[in-house]
Amino acid sequence: MFALTDDDDRAIRDTARDFASEYLAPNAVEWDQEKYFPVDVLRKAAALGMGGIYVREDVGGSGLRRLDSVRIFEELAKGCPSIAAYISIHNMVAWMIDKYGDDEQRRRWLPSLCSMEHLGSYCLTEPGAGSDAAALSTKAVRDGDEYVLNGVKQFISGAGTSDVYVVMARTGDTGARGISAFIIPKDTPGLSFGANEKKMGWNAQPTRQVIFEDARIPAENLLGDEGGGFRIAMHGLNGGRLNIAACSVGGGQTALDRTVAYLAERKAFGERLLESPALQFRLADMRTELEAARTLLWRAADALDTEAADVVELCAMAKRFATDAGFSAANEALQLHGGYGYLAEYGIEKIVRDLRVHQILEGTNEIMRLVIARSVVAAAQTGAA
Repeated sequence: MFALTDDDDRAIRDTARDFASEYLAPNAVEWDQEKYFPVDVLRKAAALGMGGIYVREDVGGSGLRRLDSVRIFEELAKGCPSIAAYISIHNMVAWMIDKYGDDEQRRRWLPSLCSMEHLGSYCLTEPGAGSDAAALSTKAVRDGDEYVLNGVKQFISGAGTSDVYVVMARTGDTGARGISAFIIPKDTPGLSFGANEKKMGWNAQPTRQVIFEDARIPAENLLGDEGGGFRIAMHGLNGGRLNIAACSVGGGQTALDRTVAYLAERKAFGERLLESPALQFRLADMRTELEAARTLLWRAADALDTEAADVVELCAMAKRFATDAGFSAANEALQLHGGYGYLAEYGIEKIVRDLRVHQILEGTNEIMRLVIARSVVAAAQTGAA
């Protein structure tokens, strides 16, 4: 699992690496500065199978493993963490429909999502319900053969550009059991979007509120069973956490690689900076933490593939550790570049800004610690019993 010995594994990684090198890395800084969302480039990625990485093949997906996906997202993030992260979110939307949708829903929505002719967004977070997702208040009320939605979703990646929205809304009482999932197209009357948020990073993808005002959708757009939305959301987040962790490892690795090259070229006090033992030790720590994160990430991805009993805990561990390690590596890289690291043209400050949000989204790292701690306590209590 920890070495790419299979030709297919290497081909998958190399395809993502070559795509990132050709299309993402040369444009990443400009896209960030111009706040440009490169939909045309996303469709080029989809043509290589990245629009439905772990969606079944009968509807246009690639049918790959989660272990394959984290390798893909690491390589994409080496080119641009912002675009890699959006592709991750799009894939989570497609997977939810593939996993929980009926045959008609799969045939209707997934071919265009896998080709990225249509883009997808995931709508869980609300202005008053972030980490406490079970407290969301957006309502979906059944009215004959339709549901009527009212509420606001916050921090939605791709909003306004995306064509398909998987939305969690309350159909029952308070708490997790009252939440259902819906597939909602962009052209739904009563669906609108807020202004594009001004953000610290992730500027190459739009982030807006998604607003529902008496938005009517057919009852057939219910995804899964009524009241089953929270379970769908949490299962989706297991994979989402791994993918965003992979994006952190990829961004951190690029920051490290650029730092080694910079220190090899720059001299101070008569010698190359790369020859300084003090700086070498800092590079060693960056390399070690990134490799540890990658190893844990691959372990968690394998657990998700095999539906291991401890998969939730492992996904939380990987997300917490890898997003911290990736940001730490990028931040250290900026420091080792000195004043040049603060300049946009070197690309390091962009990586720092992009990776910072990874410690917040898909469940904050504080929530990841809570998930892990609950597993530790539950195991202790079971042992004591």
